[in-house]
Amino acid sequence: QVQLVESGGGLVQTGGSMRLSCAASGRTFSEYPMAWFRQAPGKERDFVAAISKSDSGTYYADSVKGRFTISRDNAKNTLYLQMNSLKPEDTAVYFCAARTGTLYIKTVVGDYDYWGQGTQVTVSS
Repeated sequence: QVQLVESGGGLVQTGGSMRLSCAASGRTFSEYPMAWFRQAPGKERDFVAAISKSDSGTYYADSVKGRFTISRDNAKNTLYLQMNSLKPEDTAVYFCAARTGTLYIKTVVGDYDYWGQGTQVTVSS
């Protein structure tokens, strides 16, 4: 199995940028399609972005398309989420997730097998 630890969250103003990281350990990172989800207070955990094992394919929720970029560095066992033009509605706890298998366009929480503990992102208006 794989262990995931997110970092890089914090407080940012509307329109600002932030980069989240997710460090993986355990089994080979490159074996797993990866994703970012987020959860606002009192709401369900929602899909944000996903990436294939080899970084050749990415997929985004409509709400972040054009503003967020998911990427990975398999040599460093790290997943990233670059967030630009941040809005107050982006405020949430952000989680990275890994799934076994090949398909990476998976947007449901139950499709993922391993999760990090989350990192808080707060966007002030």
